[in-house]
Amino acid sequence: MLRTEIIGEEKKDYFNSFLAAQAKGHILQSFEWGQVKAGTGWQPLRIMFFSEENQPVAALTILKRKIPGLKNCIFYAPRGPVWPVEDLSLLGEILGEVKKIAKKHRAIFLKIDPDISSTNKELQNFLYKRGFRSAEKGAGFEGVQPKHVFRLDISPSEEELLAALNSKTRYNIRLAERKGVLIKEDCQEAELRIFYDILLETCARDNFLVRSYNYFLDIWRHLAKNGQAKLFMAEYEGEYIAGTLAFIFGDKTWYSYGASSARHRNTMPNYLLQWKMITWAKNEGCTLYDFRGVPGDVGEDHPLYGLIKFKRGFNGVYTEFIGEYDLPYNKPLYYLWKYGEPVYQKLVRKLIAWKKKRKS
Repeated sequence: MLRTEIIGEEKKDYFNSFLAAQAKGHILQSFEWGQVKAGTGWQPLRIMFFSEENQPVAALTILKRKIPGLKNCIFYAPRGPVWPVEDLSLLGEILGEVKKIAKKHRAIFLKIDPDISSTNKELQNFLYKRGFRSAEKGAGFEGVQPKHVFRLDISPSEEELLAALNSKTRYNIRLAERKGVLIKEDCQEAELRIFYDILLETCARDNFLVRSYNYFLDIWRHLAKNGQAKLFMAEYEGEYIAGTLAFIFGDKTWYSYGASSARHRNTMPNYLLQWKMITWAKNEGCTLYDFRGVPGDVGEDHPLYGLIKFKRGFNGVYTEFIGEYDLPYNKPLYYLWKYGEPVYQKLVRKLIAWKKKRKS
């Protein structure tokens, strides 16, 4: 019989320490990530699960969002729950406790996308038997979290890691150094604004949407100031030309955001930035470096193949997760949400594109 406890600010460190020590602990389940998302309209619910011996056995951050015009809400657990993956009996108990909480909050469904490989068919079968339904939206970056990533084991020595890189990648790292690219690692809030301006340029060039600067300020204030995020900036001839933002939690690091100017791209700053992040993560005691999302294992004719080629050059392992799964609690409202929300998002994208066109 599990005991559940809603975790408040006073037990933040206890909650994080447990999560960070778990094999599937993730920055998106951390207490601070809930604080970041609170700035975008989500209400975080942090839950710990205890055995009959009062030992912590699992943890879960749920993000709750109210549905406009209704008394209901949705539940989303980014990269959660966190539990010993092989213990499906425990997962069943966790889901039973979450259902009780969902009833109190009038949640119409729970969405999960755990950090678990698609090779785990036993778990996927278990989820289907418990009423979950796949919530895949298509290939590429259409999911809430990336389904496909490259991951690198950084437990070998720095010399071994460097030797294992693709020869072209290694050449470009050294080229950036020879050309005089410098990487600033002790960045302050002032550099965050510069990074964001370069990110705006990057997203306009590559036709990606970008969050507001206030969102990145929240990341800075809740994560970076707590040692859970770090900004790296590439400088060439006194000018910042690229930057990256990494998240760190426990023994894992995630390359989360990258920005590069069209200026001086021939100096290859992005290669040196990645290498500096990898060596920093290793020095921080991490064993896993996650390059984050790629658009599946696509061919050379894909418009984002260059992104795959870049990340593959660092010798990471292509990893596919099980993806998104929804557990409906209120089926009529769930299906109304499932088919209505994409239409709403499409209208929002069209409105954004129209506004950009008017400004140009």
